[in-house]
Amino acid sequence: MRFAVLGTGAVGGLYGAMLHRAGQEVHFLVHRDYAWVRDHGLRVTTKTEDFTLEVSAYDQVGAMPRCDVVLIALKATQNHLLLQLLPPVLKADGLAVLLQNGLGAEEWLADLVGAEWVVGGLCFLCANQVGPGHIHHLDYGEITLGTWLASETGRLVPLIKILQQAGIAVQLTPDLPLARWRKLLWNIPFNGLSVLLGATTQAIMENPHSRALAEALMIEVQDLAQAVGHPLPPGLTAQLLDHTRQMQPYQTSMKLDYDRGRPLEVEAIFGNPLRQGKLHGQLAPCITTLYQLLKALDNKNSPCEHRESS
Repeated sequence: MRFAVLGTGAVGGLYGAMLHRAGQEVHFLVHRDYAWVRDHGLRVTTKTEDFTLEVSAYDQVGAMPRCDVVLIALKATQNHLLLQLLPPVLKADGLAVLLQNGLGAEEWLADLVGAEWVVGGLCFLCANQVGPGHIHHLDYGEITLGTWLASETGRLVPLIKILQQAGIAVQLTPDLPLARWRKLLWNIPFNGLSVLLGATTQAIMENPHSRALAEALMIEVQDLAQAVGHPLPPGLTAQLLDHTRQMQPYQTSMKLDYDRGRPLEVEAIFGNPLRQGKLHGQLAPCITTLYQLLKALDNKNSPCEHRESS
């Protein structure tokens, strides 16, 4: 398969580099650090190794070849750019793999490329971009993949084999919406509180008050998921809290975006779940408060940037 990566940050850079190192043909669209990546390549630092790869980097999609798989690793706040970025690089029978947090993007993408070609990917990953073309992988790394149309799951078999050969742990889900709610169970409390408190995951877990608030937010996510028809397994909240307690101190992607003055994925991670719950008569007062506070900070932080509609 020929791969394209749209968004060569922590997620796209890491997985694209792993595929490239395993011998796959990968083409990277790079925005801020194009000249650096073109001249110096991509560097990946992990707990056990540090390597640099020469890669095929582009600053315009018009120069990229059409690809069998396009890994979309843009922030949800940038999805409007896909109207111009995706059609030139995705083959007519190619897979558009959305490696993003939150809810609502697959429906929109299905209208753009056709529902049968849309794949959702949830990255359980602790990684940050720490310099131009430099990704630091701290912990975890598994991807959960699911097709937007459950009947198209078979299309993923060759892709999963290639990802696994590249050393990427992959899990297949037959229920992509449920998998997205599972991811929100962690993203909502820890992305949100990391911004409001200026804290790492470790700091949130070590303070009894912020830990209790994280758990309260998780209970509300469970209630929302139940209301919209995607009940989460019992005991999942305790399991995720335990994993978070054990992970390396981690600056969430939303915290890094806030520190850098970039738009926050507030609508995808908070607004869309709240609206889905409201349609089913389920309110979430703690998440609503968090959402409003993050919207206020986002408007203050980057008033002139493009932002998701609320």
